[in-house]
Amino acid sequence: MTSRREALRMIGLATGSMLIGTLAGNRELVAAPKPGFPWMYEKLDPVVAAERAYKGYWEGRCCYGSFEAIVGELADRRGAPYNTFPSDMMRIGVGGGADWTTLCGAIMGPMFAMSLLSKDPMAAVDELFGWYEQTALPDYQPKNPKGLITVTSISRSPLCHVSVSRWCKAAKVKSFSKERTERCAWMTAACTKKAVEILNARLEGTFKASYPLPKHVQECRSCHDNGGVLENARAKMDCGVCHFNLGTSHKKI
Repeated sequence: MTSRREALRMIGLATGSMLIGTLAGNRELVAAPKPGFPWMYEKLDPVVAAERAYKGYWEGRCCYGSFEAIVGELADRRGAPYNTFPSDMMRIGVGGGADWTTLCGAIMGPMFAMSLLSKDPMAAVDELFGWYEQTALPDYQPKNPKGLITVTSISRSPLCHVSVSRWCKAAKVKSFSKERTERCAWMTAACTKKAVEILNARLEGTFKASYPLPKHVQECRSCHDNGGVLENARAKMDCGVCHFNLGTSHKKI
């Protein structure tokens, strides 16, 4: 008859063998070091990323589509750690953040991607946001769109609320129309394309900022921002959209 002590010893040996076998079978998982930060970026095709973003918009809307298009492309090429990122968390960026229409999700997604893939992402984000404010958008047509968009608008703001409202006014459509939804899908593709172009330029060492803060914004900041006489605000976005008529001095709208 096996003693209680012997039985426990046998159970211990069996458990140890099972544990060793499990660790051996998963040695890559156990031995894999935690990924550093930022994660390495490699050159992507802007058009391929844009098309993926357009498709992603219909899966998870703007922020998800624009983020997943960049990180997802890297995941398909490299696997880990890119394929470990829970891109679904970016779905909350829809409509400027849970439909609060703050920062446009089409640039929110690339902003997060730039932060993940760049040691110093500020200049890249500044360029993306400046381009978004000052360019007639959308400026990219997906290869197989669900609908045709013929109207563009200059938002002069990175905010979803302002961007959507300005475009709807120019296109003469409602903010919850299928045309506006299609436009935001195109915007997701366009912003992803621009973000990848910026990331590629930085990788190649050819990046040069093309969208500095407008002169009137710099003038406002000289008084209201850090070190100014009032120093009662902090912003880079075009303040004239909400506060003043451009071309006049402190004149209320």
